Amino acid sequence: MSLEPRIAYIRDTVTSIQDYPKPGIIFRDITSTLADAKALHLILDLLTERYQDKGLTQIAGIEARGFIFAAALADRLNCGVTLVRKQGKLPRAVHSQAYSLEYGNDTLELHKDALSSTDKVLLVDDLLATGGTMCAAAELVQRTQAEVIEAAFLIELTGLPGRQRIEQSGVPCYAICAYD
Repeated sequence: MSLEPRIAYIRDTVTSIQDYPKPGIIFRDITSTLADAKALHLILDLLTERYQDKGLTQIAGIEARGFIFAAALADRLNCGVTLVRKQGKLPRAVHSQAYSLEYGNDTLELHKDALSSTDKVLLVDDLLATGGTMCAAAELVQRTQAEVIEAAFLIELTGLPGRQRIEQSGVPCYAICAYD
């Protein structure tokens, strides 16, 4: 199957919920996408095709839905999985990075010994909106001296400045599906 029909199939499985979590917002719910075995397989196929020859050593999944894609993709690419978690969830010494959200602030953490200068890392999350979470994750990975290859997403909300923000920090972006 060529690229466009695969993307169209995946897009058709994303549920759009009007006025959630507040009026005027269209929430892109991927739980229906994850429940569709064909859609999940197609997502992993697209990501595998894109990254199979990049020499990746680690896939860094961003809490929480990024973990789903990171683990499955790492298995396909024979890489390790690194977890980027919310504050207070990791048991060893961590690097921390505060960041702004649409509705407040938060902090991400990464084990200090999770990565090294020899690692080539793909950052993965489900959705790109403002880019704050991914910029914080990229900063954490870069503190370990690992190389960030790209930031990958299932969905990009193109009406928000996320891609510009991440790419201005020197990290290229890739998204399978784009929504206004």
